[in-house]
Amino acid sequence: QVQLVESGGGLVQPGGSLRLSCAASGSISSINAMGWYRQAPGKQRELVASIISGSITNYADSVKGRFAISRDNGKNTVYLQMNSLKPEDTAAYYCNAYVSSYAGARYRAYWGQGTQVTVSS
Repeated sequence: QVQLVESGGGLVQPGGSLRLSCAASGSISSINAMGWYRQAPGKQRELVASIISGSITNYADSVKGRFAISRDNGKNTVYLQMNSLKPEDTAAYYCNAYVSSYAGARYRAYWGQGTQVTVSS
């Protein structure tokens, strides 16, 4: 089994910054893509940013230029640096990872439990 544990959420004023972390542990042979999604009340979960093999990144248009995703493959950890935060960034943020648990196994998607980010004055 694989566990994803997020940390770093909280309350921040508009214009402020937060850094989210997500560490994967358990039966891990390799990790393909890792990413962050968010879900605001009454809205669908949406992709915020993703990173593949440590270098290929993808961002939602709404966060380009403000958020940066990075990854430490040695620690099986993905980060999301969020700058210039806006009230509309308020949501529960979920970590996602595609993990192969042993050599030759298919990659499966795993999710963290979520961390709340609230942007408010």
